[in-house]
Amino acid sequence: MVYAKWIFWVLVWTVVASFFHYTLPQHDVVRIVNTEVRRVDFGENSIFWANADLGQTAGTVNRDIRFIEAFYDNDRPMVYRNEDTGWGWPPYFKLDSSNLQAEARDLVSTKAAPQWVVVRHYGWRNEFLSIFPNAVSVRAVDSPDVRIIPWINIIILGLFAALFYAIWVRWRRFRAARIDPVLEDIGESWDAAGDAVEDRRGRVRRWLDSWRSK
Repeated sequence: MVYAKWIFWVLVWTVVASFFHYTLPQHDVVRIVNTEVRRVDFGENSIFWANADLGQTAGTVNRDIRFIEAFYDNDRPMVYRNEDTGWGWPPYFKLDSSNLQAEARDLVSTKAAPQWVVVRHYGWRNEFLSIFPNAVSVRAVDSPDVRIIPWINIIILGLFAALFYAIWVRWRRFRAARIDPVLEDIGESWDAAGDAVEDRRGRVRRWLDSWRSK
């Protein structure tokens, strides 16, 4: 029973952590090397793609997707998709994919003369599932060693922790005031019932013994 409880909470917090890790903004310092548009056929990984841009036909099995290709300072490649989020989830309200593509194209540089760029994005990159993080904004920086403080993540996670703590405290108070007394009464009733049953059994045994002695 104890192990099942621990497994349950591990699964719950794994789901919560995965949700925040996918949804909250992340920042990469990269060198953009190319921007392009590809025709993508959606399959089982369609949940990791945003809806069609505003003004386009939704619900199609394939469409043109904008991509931004880049490299980290250690020469590791990274590819981002560039899709509108519209008014859906996650709530980035991104409506300027075309403008972002132009900004990214303007920041393309070479390895010999790199222009470092901070790409703000959400989502995951997984080669096996062919999923890409969605770029939200780009801005030029002087070097790959720029320090970025994720204020939005700190605020959101802090509010979530405060909300969880408030709910947990109120649940403990409610349980101590309402649930635990009821459980104690039930336990006492069961104990009393058990004592009564044992008393009756004792009487029956004594009555049978009295007949046997006769």
